[in-house]
Amino acid sequence: MTLVVLAAGMGSRYGGMKQIDPITDNGEFIIDFSIYDAIKAGFDKVVFIIKEEMLADFKETVGKRVSPFIEVDYAFQKMDRHVPAGKMPEGRTKPWGTTHALLCAKEQIKDNFAVINADDFYGRDAFVAIADFLKDAKDTPEDMHAAMVGYVLGNTLTDHGTVSRGVCVVENGMLREIVERTKIAPDDGEMAAFYDGDVKTSLPYDTMVSMNFWGFTPNIFGYLAKSLAAFFEKEEGDPMKRECYLPMTVGEAMADGVCDVKTYKTEAKWFGVTYSEDKEGVVKGIRSLIEGGVYPNGLWK
Repeated sequence: MTLVVLAAGMGSRYGGMKQIDPITDNGEFIIDFSIYDAIKAGFDKVVFIIKEEMLADFKETVGKRVSPFIEVDYAFQKMDRHVPAGKMPEGRTKPWGTTHALLCAKEQIKDNFAVINADDFYGRDAFVAIADFLKDAKDTPEDMHAAMVGYVLGNTLTDHGTVSRGVCVVENGMLREIVERTKIAPDDGEMAAFYDGDVKTSLPYDTMVSMNFWGFTPNIFGYLAKSLAAFFEKEEGDPMKRECYLPMTVGEAMADGVCDVKTYKTEAKWFGVTYSEDKEGVVKGIRSLIEGGVYPNGLWK
């Protein structure tokens, strides 16, 4: 099984290359803890999707540390890959989103795989659940099976700004609908809220959301290409900023009747560095897990 790490984001809100910002005294990153948990769950390969200019830094840091324990490979999310002729806006520097990123790693992925964000801490239970699904997952391009780990919205918010989450509707353990919502923030008591233009909508803290932790078989790549092509044809939104999100693509596949998604719920607390101010909380949270014996003091010693 392969772990795919989405790490090409520019980190504009964070103010730096947050994917390789140390959070422990041993110099480990959030990615290290995800890879450690993945190895414990049975994954034997990791693919980092990065910008090509990040390669040297990744190899020298996390790649060098984990390569004795798991096979390591790299894929580059390049601006012009999988972009139809005439669809590249002049001056655009922002990556095209997570669907585009995953499609850029097609050549490096040969077996069932999980997808995570580089800057999110997921908890070991999530990796065990996805691994159990992937060990037996089989499908065809016309009848695809996927999996997702769902998180409680209240466990995934930051005090320092807004976040984007895929808001989920789940029935009998299966994902029925997922809608990407941006600008979600704590609002009042046990409620959060998001804005669509000037319209404010409340969300209960116990709403299940996607943190971009997915399990797929390689057959998903055909649909990724289809979804991305449709995205470029629509030409909706700001041409300098619009992105094709993986939750949106999965939702389209479900609506088309070609994919079902088994959903695993976790009560794990999210740690992440959406904003630079988040780092202090991440450091404290990881330290408490180390002190509690969940992780060794020095993952790769």
